[in-house]
Amino acid sequence: MSNKIKCSHILVAKQSEAVTILDRIKGGEKFGKLAKELSTDAGSAKRDGNLGYFTKGMMVKPFEQAAFKLQVGEISEPVKSEFGYHIIKRVA
Repeated sequence: MSNKIKCSHILVAKQSEAVTILDRIKGGEKFGKLAKELSTDAGSAKRDGNLGYFTKGMMVKPFEQAAFKLQVGEISEPVKSEFGYHIIKRVA
């Protein structure tokens, strides 16, 4: 497993919002479009949720643990951190 991965995410305040967004993605809506519209992380939202490359120790633990378990192209279930609920997509 590589020690550097690239992910995008959508961050929202409530688990119910995250679940709804995940359903929309599963229904065929584009991750990047939903990130632009709905993510509360303004910095990454305008880049389709793209967080760029990162290594272990750069992200909060719950986020990191979920992100490193994903296969490329896979999208996580909602992950809770101190910032809210993340839906994480592993890009590379």
